[in-house]
Amino acid sequence: MAELKTKATHASVDRFLQGIKDEKERQDCYELLAMMKKATKAEPKMWSTGIIGFGDHHYVYESGREGDWFLTGFSPRTQNLTLYVLSSFESQEELSARLGKHKTGKGCLYIKRLDDVDSKALQELITKSVRKSKATAK
Repeated sequence: MAELKTKATHASVDRFLQGIKDEKERQDCYELLAMMKKATKAEPKMWSTGIIGFGDHHYVYESGREGDWFLTGFSPRTQNLTLYVLSSFESQEELSARLGKHKTGKGCLYIKRLDDVDSKALQELITKSVRKSKATAK
């Protein structure tokens, strides 16, 4: 079975964020940092070279494959901010509608800027995702 390449590292989260050249993007990342820290009550860790994760989540699939990941996290990508919020938003139509301008993928929420979304709806979404992750942890 292939080993997951994305793992927690000892790299500095602050150093990573300070390396973001776009001031607004860096500010958005610090706001996301605060939101996710509030939801998880955990300190952020760097995962691989570009993902900031919060908390620990051990998963086991029906196939028997298992691994370790984070409860929630984000990554500032070239096109958008990628938020790793598992699948809790897929069943949250009302919350998704309140959120504002966004796209979704399997386990990810994509937003261009925090100004594009409702911050209260986003905090609620992150909190629900964390609760769901904790409830499904093995």
